Formats: sequence, C-alpha cells, structure tokens
Amino acid sequence: MYTFSINGEDYSLEEDINILDYIREELHITSLKNGCGEGACGACMILVDGKAVRSCLLKASKVDGKSLLTVEGFSEREKEGYAWAFAEVGAVQCGFCIPGMMISAKGLLDKTLSPSLQEIKQAIKGNICRCTGYVKIEKGISLAAKALRGEIKPQSAKPLSEGIGTNLVRVDAIDKALGKAKYVDDLFVGGMLYGVALRTKYPRALIKGIDVSAAQAYPGVVAVMTAEDIPGERYWGHIFHDWPTLVAVGEETRYIGDAIALVAAQTKKQAREALKLIQVEYEELEPLLTPAAALASGAPLIQPKGNLLSKTHLRRGNPEEALAQSAYVVSNRYTTPPTEHAFMETESALALPHSDGSVTVYVGSQSVYDDMHGISAILGLPPEKVRVISQFVGGGFGGKEDLTVQHHAALLAWKTGKPVKVTLTRQESILVHPKRHAMEIEVTTGCDAEGHLTGIKATVMADSGAYASLGSAVVERACTHLGGPYSVPNIEVMGFCVYTNNPPAGAFRGFGVPQSNFASETNLNLLAEKVGISPWEIRFQNALEPGQVGPSGQIADEGTALKETLLAVREVYESSPYAGIACAYKNSGIGVGLPDISRVRMKIEKGKVGVYTSAQCIGQGLATIVIQIVNEATGITGDQIVVVAPDTFLTPDAGTTTASRQTLFTGEATRQAALALQQALEDKTLEQLEGTEYYGEYLGQTDPLQSDKSNPVNHVAYSYATHVALLDEKGKVQKVVAAHDVGRAINPIAVEGQIEGGVAMGLGYTLREDFPLEKGVPTAKYGTLGLFRSTDMPEIETVIIEKNPSSLAYGAKGIGEISSIPITAAVAAAYRKLDGKLRLSLPLKETLYNSKG
Repeated sequence: MYTFSINGEDYSLEEDINILDYIREELHITSLKNGCGEGACGACMILVDGKAVRSCLLKASKVDGKSLLTVEGFSEREKEGYAWAFAEVGAVQCGFCIPGMMISAKGLLDKTLSPSLQEIKQAIKGNICRCTGYVKIEKGISLAAKALRGEIKPQSAKPLSEGIGTNLVRVDAIDKALGKAKYVDDLFVGGMLYGVALRTKYPRALIKGIDVSAAQAYPGVVAVMTAEDIPGERYWGHIFHDWPTLVAVGEETRYIGDAIALVAAQTKKQAREALKLIQVEYEELEPLLTPAAALASGAPLIQPKGNLLSKTHLRRGNPEEALAQSAYVVSNRYTTPPTEHAFMETESALALPHSDGSVTVYVGSQSVYDDMHGISAILGLPPEKVRVISQFVGGGFGGKEDLTVQHHAALLAWKTGKPVKVTLTRQESILVHPKRHAMEIEVTTGCDAEGHLTGIKATVMADSGAYASLGSAVVERACTHLGGPYSVPNIEVMGFCVYTNNPPAGAFRGFGVPQSNFASETNLNLLAEKVGISPWEIRFQNALEPGQVGPSGQIADEGTALKETLLAVREVYESSPYAGIACAYKNSGIGVGLPDISRVRMKIEKGKVGVYTSAQCIGQGLATIVIQIVNEATGITGDQIVVVAPDTFLTPDAGTTTASRQTLFTGEATRQAALALQQALEDKTLEQLEGTEYYGEYLGQTDPLQSDKSNPVNHVAYSYATHVALLDEKGKVQKVVAAHDVGRAINPIAVEGQIEGGVAMGLGYTLREDFPLEKGVPTAKYGTLGLFRSTDMPEIETVIIEKNPSSLAYGAKGIGEISSIPITAAVAAAYRKLDGKLRLSLPLKETLYNSKG
C-alpha cells in the first residue's frame, strides 16, 4: 500500500503504478501533460515535497508518504499571481507547456522571491517550450515574483476594448496557464475505449498475412480492424491519395510508421498488450533510402506513379549567359537534414458514434475541414454525417496537417459503436507524422564587379519520404524563394521531390524556405567577400524595393520594407566583430493560382457578437487577433465578442492554418463581416440586432507559377526580415537581432512572441537538431532531438517594422514562418567571421553546440 497526498487530499494505491497516468487517467487532473513520457520535456512537472519533479518518471513507491502539488492545488493568491504574470507578458502561446513551467517556477520562487535571470533559466531548464523562445516565460516568472513579493498587485485583465496595435492579453491565456484549457487527451467520456495501431516492423516489406484472432480474444478487447474492414476509401492525402489508412495483405509497407491493424480495448494496457498478439507475416525488402537510390534505373516503385513525386521549374531571363558574363561567381552544394516538429502535444483524437450512423470527432489539428473530408471518405459517409470539433492545439508548426489518429479513432468508433480515443505516445509521434524535408541544394550565384546580382542557377533535390503529404508544394516554395528578396534578373531553379522509404516529409514552419534560404544567403555572403564589400552592403544594394521585380517576376508592392529591416540592424552588425547577417522573405497565403479562401460569419446572440470561423489557432493567438479586428471596425468591446471554436457544423471553412495565412486571410474576412455589422449599428443597437448575421469572405486571387504573364502575382503578400547573429569569442551565440516587416502588428507583444519562438526554433535547426535514421528507422528520442532549452538561448532583440498601406486585415502580413528562416545563414556567417570556416551542411559542425567534424 502506497499513501500520499495530492493537492491536500489523501490517496492510496495497492499497485506500484505510474503517477502521471494515475493523476490524469484516474483522477482527471489534467494540468499535468504527457508530452514525452521519458522525462525530457517537463510538461508533466509536479511538486513533490516542494521540489519540481517529472511525474512521468514516478511510480507510486517513489512518492509514498510524500505531498504532491499540481497547479490546481496552488493557493488562490498563487493562481492569480502566476497566471496574471504569464498572461500579462505574453508568455502563453499554445499553452501546453505552461502549467509545467509554473510548477518549476513555484519550485524556484518558494526558495527565493528575488531570483536572477540565470536562476530562472536554470529552474526551467527541464521544461521545453517550442513556441515562445522562453523570453516571455522568463519575464513572466520575474513578474510573478514581483507580485508575490507584494510590489505589484495583479490586475484583472484589461477591459477588452483595445483595437489593433495594442497588446491585448490573449483571451485564452489564463485558462491555459491554470490547466483549465482542454486539449483532446484531457477529454474523458463514459464508456470510452482506447485505440492503438500496430505499425510495421520494416520500412519496406510485403505483407503476406495478418492473424488477429489472439488479439480479438484478449480480455478487454472490443474490436480489431484491418484494411478489409474499412467501409470507404482506404487511401487519402492532400495532393495525391497515396497514403493507406491501413496496409492490406498483398501490399508493401512504405515506411516504418505504416499502420497495419487497429485495436480498441477498455484500457490502454489491454489495447497495447493485444497489439503484441497480432501475427503479421512479412517478406522484408530492401528499402530505398535516398533520392538517388529511388531515381536509379530499375529501382522498385514505391508508389505506382513512380518514385518522382514532382518536378518544379522556375526560369526568368538567361541565367547561363548572365553567369558567363559575371565578374564573380560562387558555386556550392548544401545539405540539410530532416527534422522533427517536436510540438509539445502529441497527436490525439476522440471519436463519438451516434445512433443515426454519424460520428463526432474531437481533434487538435490544423484544419477541421481537412480532417472532415478525409474521415468522411474513409468511413464512406457523406460530409454532413461527420462533425469535427477542435479542442486547444498544443503546437503544430505544420506537423498536424495530415491524418495521423483522427481517421483511426473514427474507424474504431464506427466499428464498436462506442467512444474511442487514440493518442500517440511520443515515440509513435516521432515515427508517424511527416517531418521537415532533407534537401541537397546546388546553387551558383553571380554578380557584377560592384556586387549587383546578375544570375542564379540552382537544383533542389528533396527527400519526401513514403507519401506525398504536401511535399510537392514544399519543394515548389523552396524553389520560388531561392532567389531571395532581391532584384535578380536571370534565374533558373529546378526542384525534384522524390519518394523514398524514409518517414514522409511535409509542411514544417517555413515550408522549404529555411533550406533554400540557408544556401542562397550563404552564397551571397561569399560573393560579398569576392567583391570586397560587406555582407550588409551587398544585401542593401540588391534588396527589393516597391515597384521592382522579384525572382519569380512578381512586382514588389508598396508595403515592401526589406531595406527598412536592413537599416534597423546596420549599427549592431557593423559594430560587432563576430556578426553574421541574412535576409529572407516569405509568402502569406497558399497562392500560385490555387483556391485560397477564408470565411467568417458573425451572429448577434444574447447581446454579444459571436464570431464563427474554422481558422485554427495553434498558438499564434488568432482569437485575440479576431477580437481586436472586430473592435477596430465596430468599437464593440472585447467582453462582448465571443470567438467560437472550429466546428464543421457551426463554423464556415476558413482554410488550413498554414502558409502564414490566417492573420491576413481570416483577419480580412473578419474585417469585412465587422464592417457590415458596423453599418447595421449606425441606426440600431446591438440588442436590436439580436439574431442577425453578417458574413465576410476573402479570396486571395493569384497566378500559377507557370503563368504566361510577365509579372504574375504568385502570392497576395510577402513579409521580409533581416536577422543578425552575434557570437562571443568562444563561439557562443550571444545575441540575435531580428528585424521584421510585418505590415501592421495587430498585437505587437504577440508578434514579438512569434519572432522569439521562431528564432529559438531556427537556432535549434541551425546548431543542433537532427533526425538520424538507421535504414529508414528514426533512432532519436524526444530528449535527443537537440531542442534548445532556456539555458541555450541568447538574448533576442526584436524590431518590428510597420509599412503597409494595404487595407487587407488593416495591413497585417504573416510572421509565423519567416521568424525562423534567416537566422540559419546569419549564424553560419558569424562562425565564418570567427574561424574562417565555410559550413555547408546542417546542423553546423565544429561549434560549441555540435562538435561533430
């Protein structure tokens, strides 16, 4: 018998079970999150006799006789102080890590109410955040200490009456901080079963037989499903329907994450024990692990259409002639690895069947409509029979655009007639969802004697893994942005997206541009050396200005402010001995002639404005942005505005949260609906408008990449940025200055948070993150991915440039992706200044962060 207290209440256990599982699954105390299950992420932090400990590593025997405390057990004064402080400084984004951060913070502040910054960093060293870059979390802890010292009184959140350009506190920040916000795995319903998937043993193997009889007979098992049990379409996908929901007998597996069978049981343990009883007869086959192997003559076909997923071609002018006549030419070959999103919340879905044959699925993905279309096809149901509702999302970064668990939960619920929840373990998540593309990039860049760019020729070879996902679009974006935010009259880029038996690659923050930007910006620095001018100068004299033609032929609009970002960092760059610089641009919106629409419906209900849109918030604070835009257009205060969670039965389709599009696209749709409401308010009160509805829609009209127009509009907007990285004499990144043209900052503190988080993610990608594969099988755990922690982070200075006369969304442009892009080439350039070495592969070798040669 083990006895202990949790939040002041006594509990006892007969079995020596895992404490995190017990607290979440049995007691339903859900501020503790299961982010990794291996003691690496800190989302499950709990205070044990006042010390912050990772609860996923604790068994009941380890806490026998001890006192345990979660955020739910904080005193009211502590709840108010911590939650207010974190919300006030903008420390809460996706929110999944925040209760764990607050536990670590309390562990520190219970010892000292006057901690130094270094003490704060050390206190949260065991907690990972993938959103914020830690800057605002550290500020939140400092502010909480001030409140607990009695030097400042936590004020209630300001009246929600501020319009755009003000630091309105996020509407969901307090609930997320206190663990009240519900993510899918926090949901529990009566009679709920647990679903799991059997994955293949080999990346490439022929399935010769499947025997599920022993699993079906296992106690607690309610259903076992294989491919033959799927009632609708078995294959799904965004661009091509090439990804099987379950691999059938007689088919080959294509990567190590392929699902072969599903089990639903009364407990998690029963479900996983039953998986072990499923007998699969394999004929192991040699996997194709590189694009070169996949494209070799006679290579076996991974997909029926062939192993070349797509080819991208961009050409303007005559680059061959331009390069031949250039005063200086630089040619290099760059390699970048696959990387893992490492979002804090693993994939989870809860499906509820209904007596009329319909199903409701709760998800934490990047588009409820994408999920609905995929699930309805797989179940063989009309869309109106599939309702998809979003819970809070614990980070996405592009990694939650594909079906991973949503369709499996729905299938098992359909089969059993009972609610079924499917949640991936961290290791399953690492195996299953698409990653960032590994790329090999060859670039030749030329300029004249003064450093004006003359031409670029490049080839991009991308490993897209086993399935298309969004791979072809990612490679297209890598190619279209390879010329950089400069006036380049002659350019040709060829891009090849190749199927292999590695884990699929798809959307990841930056969508192919981090890879190609590293290559093109490094070449530009080398050209500056040849010309004899500074890297700042070569950028400034080639930087796009309004009215000039960019690499794809699009004319830069009046909101283009790249030169302003360069001017903002000039002094710090030129005054530092080991400084590196790089620029970037990134599209907002899907563009290239594809349909790209956002929709918003507003309804006056009980004296308040209900805003209905399926635009998903994955941490960027979209609901708060929507409220500020409505306030700006109508003057209605935020406490009278309610943003409804994405729900395919209630909210119109606003498109996927991808391509840095939601603030601009959904922001503009919101503005249009709000302006219609404002017109109605000219002669009526809100109460008199009860029940009326107002609709806004924004269609981003663009031209395809192969348009025959001389100056096509491939994207409705671009954001621009310049990053400077400063090293100390030992080679540690001491400071990053990030200047961003965001058009208009709807919420400046939220913009800062996006920049800081993007820089942190970019630094990890640059210096340490990798995703090693052994014969197509990932070997990393969450704790070995190389993610940056608080103690790794340098000082970050953000500079926000606002210059955009466009009325669309009051001038706002995207920030989510571009914030992570230019830092890589900037850091590489800083190291070249320090030691003279040219580094052409990632993560950068021979640094303090990665000593590999």
